[in-house]
Parts: sequence; structure tokens; C-alpha cells
Amino acid sequence: MPKQIIKGREIVADDWNLLRAPAAEDGAEADAATVAALAVPAGRVIVPLAAWLAQRDALSARADAGEIGVWLAPDDDPRALRDDLPRLALVAVDFPKFTDGRGYSHAWNLRSRLGWTGELRAIGDVLRDQLFSMQRVGFDAYDTRPDRSIEDALKGLTVFSETYQASVDQRVPLFRRHARPAPATAATGA
Repeated sequence: MPKQIIKGREIVADDWNLLRAPAAEDGAEADAATVAALAVPAGRVIVPLAAWLAQRDALSARADAGEIGVWLAPDDDPRALRDDLPRLALVAVDFPKFTDGRGYSHAWNLRSRLGWTGELRAIGDVLRDQLFSMQRVGFDAYDTRPDRSIEDALKGLTVFSETYQASVDQRVPLFRRHARPAPATAATGA
């Protein structure tokens, strides 16, 4: 069965491969030099930011053909992609732990400050409980954890029918969207 993700509000087949550096033997994350030197296989690949920055010249033609996406780790700066966004097919943001919320800021900055209008995908420890909030800050695709039901996760996008705060998906807060009736004036008696 092909890998599936949630895109928009549907479950769809995913033809992208996520490139991650193998962990060291002691379980530690790979160092920056190892990540930057990763061999990028043929096909549609989402590469780490460090690999993109180190191999930009070699990967540019593939990016222009829609075959390269870039993923951001929590400690990456989305502004590093400012000049490259027009050529990328997608940007993904990694959530290594459910409790790490830095990816929400990355998404908001990509959409609001950098003007990214392409696919913005959440990857990593992505669970149903996060999807509604992720959608609010601009995510439109979700690569949920493989040990959880994707059908159940899809329901997380419709948990709430209304939002109070303004965000990427709704620029006007609720109190500004709904007209309030004028207060009743007291009847004056003679």
C-alpha cells in the first residue's frame, strides 16, 4: 500500500520521500556536516535545510522541475529559504516531539512573513490533537505518525466549528466578524 498523508482535508497517496540522516551508533543525531553531505536519491525528495543549503547548485535544476522540497528542523531559521521559496515544490516542518511547538512559529512565519503559498507539510510526531492548530497557522498537509490511524487523524481538522483568535487561516477575530445588536434604549416615560 502506498504511503498516505492528509492534504487539504483528504487522505491522498504520497509520492515524496523524506531524506533524513541516519542516527549515529550511540543514538545521537547526525552532525551538520553529515546532514549537508547526504546523497539525494532520484525522484521527489524532501531534503533537510542543511543539505539544501550545501547542495543548492547541484539540486537547483531538480527543484525547478518540482522534484525537491525542503524540511526545517525546530532550530532552523525559515528565513534561510527566503530567496529559494519560489523554486521549491513544498516546505515541510519537522515536529520531532509532540511537545515541541517551534514548528508552529515556522509555519506562521513562512505564510505571514515570507509569503509562502505552496504546500506546507507537518512531518514527524504529528498527531490528531495537533491538526486543527496546525491548520490555523498555515499547514495544509500532514504526514501523521504511522502507528496511528490516518482516518482518525483527519477528524482532528474539524474539531471546532468556530475560532475566536485571528491567525493565518482567519485574519479577523470572532468579535470583529459578528455584528452585535445595538443596545436597547430605555423607554422614556412622561
